[in-house]
Amino acid sequence: MDRVKELIATFFYTGYSPVASGTAGTAGALLVAWILPASIHYGLACAAIALFVFAVGVPLGTWAEKRYGKKDPGPFVIDEVAGYFVALLRLDGTKPEIGELCVAFFLFRLFDVVKPFPARNMESIRGGWGIMLDDIFAGLYALLGVIVYRQYFLDMPL
Repeated sequence: MDRVKELIATFFYTGYSPVASGTAGTAGALLVAWILPASIHYGLACAAIALFVFAVGVPLGTWAEKRYGKKDPGPFVIDEVAGYFVALLRLDGTKPEIGELCVAFFLFRLFDVVKPFPARNMESIRGGWGIMLDDIFAGLYALLGVIVYRQYFLDMPL
C-alpha cells in the first residue's frame, strides 16, 4: 500500500525530479490538463480534479511527512496538481489553448514560490491540511491572473 501512496503523492514519481520537484509535478498536471478532452465542461472537470486531489492529498500529506521525516517534503507534489487545477477553473466550460495553460503554469509556480497572504500562513497548519492549502491559495491567485490574461490579452469572456 505504501507504493500506491508514494505513486500518488509524488504524482507518478515526478516529485523525485532532482531539480525543482514542484515544477516537475506542475508540469505533469499541465500534461493532464492538455490531454483532457474538449468535449467535457472544462471548468467542472478542473474543479472535480482539484477537489479529488485535495481530498486525497490531505491524508497523504500527513503520511508523506512521516515517511520523509519533514514538513512538506519535496517529493510530495500532488499539492501542486490540486493548485494548478484551481488555476484552470473556467466559468465558460471551454478548453483553454496551450498558451493559456502555460500562463496558468507560470503564474501558479510564481505564486507557489512567493506565497502571498494567506498562502504562507497556511504552511503553519499541521499535516496534510497545511501542505495542501497553501497551494490552493496559490492556485486562486494564479486563477485571478489567468482571468486578467483572458480579459485583456485574449479579449475573451470568463
